[in-house]
Amino acid sequence: MKPVVAIIGRSNVGKSSLFNRLSRKRKAIVIDEPGATRDRNYADCAWDGGAFLLVDTGGFEPVATEKILVQMRDQTKLAIEEADIIIFLMDGRDGLMPADREIVKALRGVTKPVFFAVNKVDGPRQEAIISDFYALGIDKIYALSVLHGLGIDELMEDVAGRLPLSDEKSEDEEPQRIRIAVVGKPNVGKSSLVNKILGYERTIVDELPGTTRDAIDTPFTLNSRKYLLIDTAGIRRKSRISLTLEKYSVMQALKTIDRCDVALVLIDAEEGVTEQDAKIAGLAFDKGAACIIVVNKWDRLEKDDHTVSEYMRNIRDKIKFMNYAPIIFVSAVSGQRVLKIFDLVETVYRQYTTRVNTAELNRKIREMWGKNPPSRHQFKEQQVSYVTQTSIKPPTFVFFVRDPKGIHFSYERYLLNQMRETFCFDQTPLKIIFRKKR
Repeated sequence: MKPVVAIIGRSNVGKSSLFNRLSRKRKAIVIDEPGATRDRNYADCAWDGGAFLLVDTGGFEPVATEKILVQMRDQTKLAIEEADIIIFLMDGRDGLMPADREIVKALRGVTKPVFFAVNKVDGPRQEAIISDFYALGIDKIYALSVLHGLGIDELMEDVAGRLPLSDEKSEDEEPQRIRIAVVGKPNVGKSSLVNKILGYERTIVDELPGTTRDAIDTPFTLNSRKYLLIDTAGIRRKSRISLTLEKYSVMQALKTIDRCDVALVLIDAEEGVTEQDAKIAGLAFDKGAACIIVVNKWDRLEKDDHTVSEYMRNIRDKIKFMNYAPIIFVSAVSGQRVLKIFDLVETVYRQYTTRVNTAELNRKIREMWGKNPPSRHQFKEQQVSYVTQTSIKPPTFVFFVRDPKGIHFSYERYLLNQMRETFCFDQTPLKIIFRKKR
């Protein structure tokens, strides 16, 4: 699981500019919610060999009473609670403000590393003002000009030095154990599903040292198959959930999807597919995770002969980007079809980890290419010289072609559909990369 680095501070101090410079993107992954100023932005970053999840936040106004400012403050509190490292950014042009002092007071009880930085130090006047910030009683303050890229290297070298050690190696010590994440918005029944799975008589909860992580990971065995269940909120201690669950669910989904093999995306049958459901499914899609869409509370609906087909059509319409993910209708309370989830997990995981023989892959791809070649590019025919599978989880294929820029997205979609049918990849995400042939 990647550590989380959060950037906090008052409005207009340059948090988003620092975020964009560190993520090297003009626009990172945005969790869309009404009122863009309240949103947290997320991006996968790396510095000096250390990988981390960078979080940008809205402006923190400690004593604000307006609803929008209170919501922004809650977003920042959430980022502070979930972060492993905090960068507190202040404004060198404004000087030391009362709100900065209040934020520092709030951070004094935080046990995680906090780095204090002053942005917009673009000239001698701002450099002279830096000394005023030491009145906060802080040992080290980093002077930055995010606009010109000054001071960032020193800050991030120190941040990288405090990043928690990655535990990916320990997670891979038992490669045969399938990691399943339960994700979804609040109150869709994640805890009920987890409890039902672990409560079955045929399920054995394993007492493995070093596997439980903040009470959210549970190793268990079902029908002689080993699993690790990662619950975003259900197993987590109630005392840890101190803020709005709607906001909490997105951060937790991001952190758990990074670590899972298969994500169970839970949907409330009574509510139907909501915007938040689609967002969380989108996070899993962006991460390339294998997914199963689990419609919970199915026993509460009045049904007829068309209910299932209409519901599936609605899901496919609302979550079009994940039309390969299998759908199952369950009741976590009664246990209806809960064990059948694991039949799907096995199928999805098998496809998710499949490698295709290189000779067969090239032969089949040339057949697909010959049957329906791509459009000419710059008056020349596109040709594929070689195809190779570079990785699994998800299965990733590199196509060496005459000119990658000339491959239209519609042709890429054609290849994906053909590969799903030819190589039995109908329930897993696939990734295609086009490179210029040598």
